[in-house]
Amino acid sequence: MPIVGGFDVHRSQITFDYLEVVTGEVRSGRIQPATREHLRVWLGRFEGREVAFALEGCTGWRYIVEELEGAGIEAHVAEPADTASLRGRKKRAKTDRADAAHLRDLLVQGRLPESWIPPAHVLDIRTLGRLYSSLMSERQKWQQRIRAQLFHQGVPRTKGILTEEGRAGLAAAELSAAGRQVVEVALFQIDQLDLSIVPLRHQLAQVARTQPGCRALLPIWGIGQLTAPIIWAEMGDTRRFSNSDKAVRHTGLDVTVYSSDKKRSAGRLARQGPAALRWALVEAAQTAARSNSPDHSYYRSVAERCGPGRAALSVARKIARRVHHILQDLGDAAWVPATT
Repeated sequence: MPIVGGFDVHRSQITFDYLEVVTGEVRSGRIQPATREHLRVWLGRFEGREVAFALEGCTGWRYIVEELEGAGIEAHVAEPADTASLRGRKKRAKTDRADAAHLRDLLVQGRLPESWIPPAHVLDIRTLGRLYSSLMSERQKWQQRIRAQLFHQGVPRTKGILTEEGRAGLAAAELSAAGRQVVEVALFQIDQLDLSIVPLRHQLAQVARTQPGCRALLPIWGIGQLTAPIIWAEMGDTRRFSNSDKAVRHTGLDVTVYSSDKKRSAGRLARQGPAALRWALVEAAQTAARSNSPDHSYYRSVAERCGPGRAALSVARKIARRVHHILQDLGDAAWVPATT
């Protein structure tokens, strides 16, 4: 490749560093502001030449990859955590230019930890899935605020506070004026969130019914029409994983280990993968608590030793492995767009 370079992407500017392989000349600088239009004009200098650029898979990578591919330039997206680890522990100056040069060097050496670049329709489902996860998280926080206020004012714990019966109970509860205001504002916010959540839920369910990869995941116990598109889009093409352990590592549900001689620190979740993927897998895994679940006996054995939380995480890892094998077996058919 005659020209190889790296981008360090920020909201206000993009730092570039590229190498003319034939002459050995290195050029660096900034593209400001970091917009699609300015990047498109800057890439015009490479028209008709063989060029490859690498960038980390952080916020903003999508439009840069789209512009690179539109200009006929080879795009490579790197895993941020693996890229940082390849920098090593040696103390040195860390600048935007050094980061761009580090990506360029890894690409030249063939050591860049590549990340899968999804098709546009998969990226769109990822965006919708993350939006749904965020809205549901915000909705849950308002419910928790209601329960906290009820407990703070000595109201008996009740189930189903958002049902018709539950709302009637809230209206009759003995609360102070400020406490009543908290409950009313929280209920209003939940109702407003539902106006966005309900149509989004139908949209994701439509994808689950019509997209081949999502349909293939539905037979897995615990995965439904809401979690299937999120897991499908966030897991990505599992053919890039050589085994299911690497698929679990991608989810961030693997347990980190630090051991030296006789010293061993307590393990913790890596949490390096997509948060929406972990949320969907744990949601699916919690159904293993039901007696008719095929994973119920496994769930109970882990729950008795470590508690229900860790049991759900263990089942979530098993589900991630099943997803890995199913999508891998489907191959290209797993990534065709959903029919509308």
